[in-house]
This record gives sequence, structure tokens and C-alpha cells, in this order.
Amino acid sequence: MAARGHVQDPNDRRLRPIYDYLDNGNNKMAIQQADKLLKKHKDLHCAKVLKAIGLQRTGRQDEAFSLAQEVTSLEPTDDNSLQALTILYREMHRPELVTKLYEAAVKKVPLSEEYHSHLFMAYARVGEYKKMQQAGMALYKIVPKNPYYFWSVMSLVMQAISAQDEKLSQTMFLPLAERMVEKMVKEDKIEAEAEVQLYFMILERLGKCEEALEVIKGPLGEKLTSELQSRESKCMMLYRRLRRWPECNALAHKLLLKNPDDWQFYLAYFDSLFHLMDMSWSPPGDGEHCSEGAVHHTVAEVVRFVEERIAGEDGKEARSLRGPYLARLELMHRLRQRALPQEGQLGEPLELMVQFFVKFGDKPCCITDLNIYLHLLAADQHEQFAKRLSEAAPLGQPGPDGLAFPEDTKALQRHLCVCQLSRALGLHHALDEAAKLRLVAELKAHYRHGLKFGKNALKTELQFSDMYCLMAAHVYIDLWTESGDEKMAWLGLGLLQEGLSNSPSNAQFKLLLLLLYCRLGAFEPVVDLYASLDAKHVQHDTIGFLLTRYAQSLGQFAAASQACNFSLRFFHSNQKDTSEYIIQAYKYGAFEKIPEFITLRNRLNQSLHFAQVRTERMLLDLFLEADIVLSLEESVKSMCLSAEEDDIPWDNMRDNRDLTVFTCWDPNERKLTEEHRRRSLEEECVWLRLRSLTLRLLAAVAALGHKSSPQNSPAATENGVADKSALLRGLLAQLGHNLQTATQMAERRTQYPFLGPPATRLAAALSSGSCQCQAAALQLSLHVHQLDAVGLDESSELQTQMCNAFKSLAVQLQEMLTKCKGDLLDMKEGKLKIRPSLLENLIFFVETVCVVLWVAGYCTKVLQPLKSSLQKKKKKKKDTSIVQPMVVCGFQELTASLQDVLARALEHIKEQEVGIAALKLADLSLEGSTEEESSFTRAAMDKLQSSHLRSLQEVAELLKKRADSLKNLKI
Repeated sequence: MAARGHVQDPNDRRLRPIYDYLDNGNNKMAIQQADKLLKKHKDLHCAKVLKAIGLQRTGRQDEAFSLAQEVTSLEPTDDNSLQALTILYREMHRPELVTKLYEAAVKKVPLSEEYHSHLFMAYARVGEYKKMQQAGMALYKIVPKNPYYFWSVMSLVMQAISAQDEKLSQTMFLPLAERMVEKMVKEDKIEAEAEVQLYFMILERLGKCEEALEVIKGPLGEKLTSELQSRESKCMMLYRRLRRWPECNALAHKLLLKNPDDWQFYLAYFDSLFHLMDMSWSPPGDGEHCSEGAVHHTVAEVVRFVEERIAGEDGKEARSLRGPYLARLELMHRLRQRALPQEGQLGEPLELMVQFFVKFGDKPCCITDLNIYLHLLAADQHEQFAKRLSEAAPLGQPGPDGLAFPEDTKALQRHLCVCQLSRALGLHHALDEAAKLRLVAELKAHYRHGLKFGKNALKTELQFSDMYCLMAAHVYIDLWTESGDEKMAWLGLGLLQEGLSNSPSNAQFKLLLLLLYCRLGAFEPVVDLYASLDAKHVQHDTIGFLLTRYAQSLGQFAAASQACNFSLRFFHSNQKDTSEYIIQAYKYGAFEKIPEFITLRNRLNQSLHFAQVRTERMLLDLFLEADIVLSLEESVKSMCLSAEEDDIPWDNMRDNRDLTVFTCWDPNERKLTEEHRRRSLEEECVWLRLRSLTLRLLAAVAALGHKSSPQNSPAATENGVADKSALLRGLLAQLGHNLQTATQMAERRTQYPFLGPPATRLAAALSSGSCQCQAAALQLSLHVHQLDAVGLDESSELQTQMCNAFKSLAVQLQEMLTKCKGDLLDMKEGKLKIRPSLLENLIFFVETVCVVLWVAGYCTKVLQPLKSSLQKKKKKKKDTSIVQPMVVCGFQELTASLQDVLARALEHIKEQEVGIAALKLADLSLEGSTEEESSFTRAAMDKLQSSHLRSLQEVAELLKKRADSLKNLKI
């Protein structure tokens, strides 16, 4: 409430205690204090609003809204009430009500600058750009200040950006905005840099690059001072768009003379060279080449220019710049791409890269710089290159074990760079198993030796030798994936845990540990690891998938719920936060940032991860909380879940995952490719469609009504029964089509790099039989609905069909349980074997049991009145036969089978719990490891054992609830 500002109000003293209570989070006392005040001062509007804020924060939303509307209807104009209502409506996520509030205030106080500006910002929160334009001009007429005028201009630009019709943008909104700015230019009223930036933005969007260039190079361009080389960068961009390559080349040349380390100008310099060559451009016979000066239009001139920059660096005593040396390699790369013979003029790539390493090998950026150009080396030069680098990275005297170590941090960085480049060239991958184990031993020795350089480092600082540890873990992963020996995975886990103990802030250790634990079926340790990463803002979208992908599939339902909530909080706050960023951009004249904020908001709203988390969170809530049909209906209602609506933006889906978040030194042939990215996105979308359709089908099952009598009237059919049936059929058809697509996709068996995107649950769901069984259960709900419509008398064929479906469901569930059989953790002869796929199958089994039980609950709801109706008819006809209808017998057999399969599942889980708890990990063979290494490895394995036990306990608890609900399914 501190945001209420300084208000000269006689009631401020009376209201202050309420403000203080709200500020301190003591909402109940705030309500009580407001009630006391209102007894004495019934017309004190602000006290009512403050009470409403207290009610809102204590969960009494309806009362709060009613009270707020009561005050709003009085159209208050005192600042206290207006600001308090603004805060309340923002907390209610109803920013549109704030606009109505200030519209009324402006009508009553038409000359108030403050209320007009608040109205403008209220429109900005809800994206009412036309009204923003009008409000901005109204404000400018009252108080003729430049910022208000340009608020109106920017609102016109936003109308152009958001317009569905591009033609309307280009012919109406942008030209009008241009004329408005030109009027200020002619009247010489342009004052600030932001106003020039806005003019430039308008001209750029209109495609008037020549006019924009004149603005930048003219007097107005002199106001662009906030960014270094802002004018030059804008000129360069415009020259490129206009394809004026001579000017682009000459300007880049001039700028590189001033700053030979600016990489963006090297790229423009080279781009323009090759465009000039393609045009066969030649300079005029006399006079300047172009308005920007001399043009370098031949390779020889560019080579000479780059070599001159390098010669200038070589002759310097001060620190050398990397730019010219990298520019030489970039030029060589481009010449080779075009198969131009002038490549040889630059020298031999191996020698050039060794020269670069000699100069910059002690900097961490050396590996990322050279990695881009390793393809310039021939395959038979790789070992020679590594050898030459090793010679340029001197180590100390060898010890008794024959290993030599760096004597200072610069030497350590050089040696580390050699190791990283060797791995990037594929030299590590080419080694046999024994050589890889020797390499791991060397890397671990270098890691532990390097720790002495960081003895006094803070906990938030990384150790100098951390990358040795990470690389050794990568080699362990290579050994595990190639040989299948899980001991390598355990040793990798132990090493990373050791690394994390010495460098608690190393994000790469945490990320790789997180991935390894999940791949080994353990989610419990991952929660703390992810929390310690302290992901900020958009990172919840870009790396959140690492957590949420495994949360539910590994049986940690409580942690999964928490993980989903964590991500959803960020996405839900995005809308509100982005509005605030836009308002601040208007206030401070950062107009060019406003479209960026809108783009960010859209990017997050259309995020694949957002759609996945939202869908999985609702399914998880249903699996955990919805009991049988009655509870399913309540849960669906509380979620406001609609079977008719699909609010996932399928056509505009954005894959915002950061698939390169792991540090990786693999050679190009092992790296993540665009094809991998494309296939991963396809699989994720198909899996999301299946989950979304399942969710909507469950909502449809919950919404299905039934009649107490089979004689349904035509009016009843017209009133929605037929609609529900049609909706269910449509969704089932979509599910069937998507299952076919999913099966085809799973048959591709796409293999992703270990550090690439995690495989979806799609293939596992299909192989476990979960998708097929859930689809069959949901199809059964349609038959039940049809039976409800025709009754038991005239449905023998439908009853036979349903009985077959009951039997099929029982068989499918038993087959699914069979696929869960086997030991999750098994230790024989000192070797531990883990089978996380069994745990995933068990989760699919549990989910499918829930779906089958909901459909069975719906069967009960329909069959009970039908059976009662049939018995009444028999009594009237004095029919004493006790033969049960076929469908009732079939349903009773299904419930008996379900009880049996649940009992066997619980028994299997109990056996697994006992077996895992009895494992003695101290007996695990870790030969070759030191005592300290073994302690870290065993600690990691203890976490893994504990996590599996926790997963089994949560699964058993959920199955017991379902077994109890099954007992109530009686007809």
C-alpha cells in the first residue's frame, strides 16, 4: 500500500492504521479497523475500499468485489479511493474496471492532469490503443507537454502493430503517426532523443529507409546520444536494407579503423564485400567512391586491411584485441564457402589457430572463439593441432605418477582449453574404454590439483578447475551410453556431487546432476537442485521443462504439483508484469521497447511449456483429487474446464526451450541439429494434443447427463443430450486420429543427443498400452450414454458391445500391470541395476486406472436407475425371474477384475518397497575409486534409493484411495 503516494486528505490520519495493517499483511485487523471507522464515518469511501482489499486478501473475493462495486458506482474523485480501487482491481486481475473508474473521474474533473494520465495508463494496461491515442491528445490539450503528444503518436504505432489488416497499418495508422511527428519537426518542437527514436521507428515500419537515413544523418540524428555508435549502427542497418553495399562497406571500414574489435562491423564489412563482388561493382573513375568514403571491393583489399589490423595488434605492448584475429578466420571461412582461391593468401588455418591460442589461450573465451572455426582443419590435422596446442601450454615437472600440472591459473586455463578443443575435435570419443578411463583419471587429477588456486574463493565463485570435473563427468556419460555399464553413471554422479561440494554455485554441475538423476528415475533430489539454480523470470520458460518433464512420470506427485505451480505462477504474472513494463516505457519515453514487451508477452502466452504445464497440472489435480464421477464433476467445475473450448494456440505455438543450456564440447556430428529440434517439437505437440484431448474428454464425461427413465422426450434431446453426444463423438474421433499420428511418430524411434531435448512420454505411453486403454475407456462412456438413451429393454446388441468392452478393459489393465513387473533396483554381485522404465510404466498404469474408474463411476450412475426401472416393470408384469441384464453382469465382472488388478498392483509395490529398503549400498563395488570418491557416489545413490521409495509410497497411497472408491461402485 506504500504506492498510494502523498495525499493531502483530512481523513489520512484516520486511514493510516488500516494502511499499516495492510502493509504488514495483517488483513484481519485491517478489516476490523475499517469496520470501526465506518461506524463513525459511513460515507468514508476509502475505508470501504481498504476493507475490500483486506477481504480480497483473506479469500473473500465475492464480498470484496461487491464492496468495491458499491464505491465505484458512486464515482469517487478523491485520490485515496481511486488509488486503493486501482490496487484492488489489479489484485483481482480486473484491470478493465480501472478504466471505468478514471473515465468517471475525468468527466467530473476534466482539467486534472493527474487523472487524465492515470486514465491513459489504465488503457495501456488493457491494450486499448485507440482510447490511449485519444487520452494522450486530450492530455496534451490540457497540458501541452511533448511527452503527452508522443504518447498519442506511439499509441497510433501500436494500433498499426496490432492491426489484423497490414494494409490498414500502412495506409492509415503509420502515415497519420508520421504526419503528427512531421508537424512537430516543422514547428521545431522535437526535444528528446526518444522522440527521434519514435520518428525513426515510424519511417522504418513504413519502409521509408531513405527518409529515415536523412533523419539519422541530419540535425535530429545528433540527439541520438544514449547508446554508443547509435547513429552509425542505424545507418549501417539502413544501408543493408537499401542494398547500398558501397556505403555499407565504406562505413564499416571507417568504424573498424576507430574500433578494430567491434565484431558486428566486421560482419557488415565482409557481407558488403561479397555483395559487391556479386554485383561486379567497380569504383567511379574520379571522385569519391561513395558518400561514406573509400570502398574495398576486392578480396585483396579486404585481406590487406585485416592483416594491417593484426600487424597493429602484434606491435602493441598493451593487451591485444581478439577481433582482428577472429576476422581473419571468419574471412577464411567465407572464402572457403565460395571456393575462392584467395583463401591461401591468409595462411594455413592450423597455424592461424595456433597463433590465436598462443595469444589468447589463457582466456576462457578462447574455446568458444576457436570452436566455431575447427571445421577449417582437415580430419588428418586434428591430432597434430592438439599436439601443437599442448606444446604451447607448458606444465610443471611431472610427479611420481607421471602427471604434470599447471603452475598458475593462466597455465591451467591454457591446458583446460587444449582439453576442451581436443574433445570438440572428437579425439576423446575416438578412444577405447581403457583409454577413456585413463583420461577420466587425468581430468580428475587436474581438477583436484586446480582446487588449490581457489582456496580462498567465496561460495558464490566458481573454482578455476571446475571444467575439468565437468568434462570428466561427460566422459563417464560417454562410457555409460556406449557400454550400458551403469557403474559409470554412478561414478559420474559422485564426481558431480564432489564438484558441487567445492563449487556450490556451479549451475552446470546442478543441471547435469538434475539430468542424470531424472534419467535414473530419481526425482526427489532434483527439486532442491532446481530450486538452488534460482531461475529468474523468463528462465522458468526456457529451462523449466527440465523439471516438469520428469515430475509426474517419476511418481512424485506432490513435487510435480509444486513444480507446475512454480512455473504457472510466472506465466500468470506475465500479463500483469508486462503491462507495468509498458507503462514504465511510456513514462520514460522508451518507445522502441514497447513492441518488444508486447512480443515478449505473446511469446510467453504462446509458449509450448506454458500449455504443457497448464494441461499436466489439471490432469494431475484430477488424478490426485477426483474420486469417482461425483467428485470428477466437482473437480472439473472448480477448474472451469470446458470440453468445448480448446484454448491452446496450436497454430502459433512457440518452442522457447533452451536446448543448449548444457555446456557441451561434442564434435559437430554428435551435436544437436535442426532436425532434432524439429522432431522434438513435433513429438511434444502430439503428446500435448493427446493429453489435452484426454482432459477435455474427461470434462465431457463429467458433463454427461442421464435420465431416470429411458423414455427420453424429444425436448430433452433438443436441450443438450444430443449435443453432448456429438461433442463426445467429435473428441473421440480427434483422439483416434492423434493416436494414429502418435504411433507413426513413435515408430521413427528418433535418438537425441544425451544433452539434447529429453524424449517425450509418447513412446513409453504407447508401449505401455496406456493411451490405447484410456481411449477404450473413454469410448465406453459413449456406449453408456447411448444405453441411457435407449434403455435396457431394446439394447441387447449395445449391451453385448459394452460387455466386450468391459472384458477388454480388464485384460488391457492386466497386461499393463505385467509390464510394470520386475525389480526397479536390483543388486547382484556388487553391481546395481536400475530400470526407470518400470516406474514410468507404473505411473501410466495408475493414470489409466483413474480414467477407467471415472468411466466405471459414470456407468454406475446410469445403470442404477435403469436397473431400478426394469425391476419396477417386472413387478407390474408379475415377472419373478431373477436374471440380471447382461450389461449389469458384465459391469460386475469388470469391478471384480479391477479389485483383483489393484490388489495385485499394491502387492507388487509392497514387494518393491521391501526389496529397495533392504538394499545395502555399502556392498556396492566401486573398485578403482578412492574412499572420498566412494563416499560421494554412495551419498548420491542413497538419494536415488530414497527417491524410489518415496515414489512407490506416493503411488501406493493413490492406488489405495482408488481401491477404496472402487468398493462404492455397486449397482
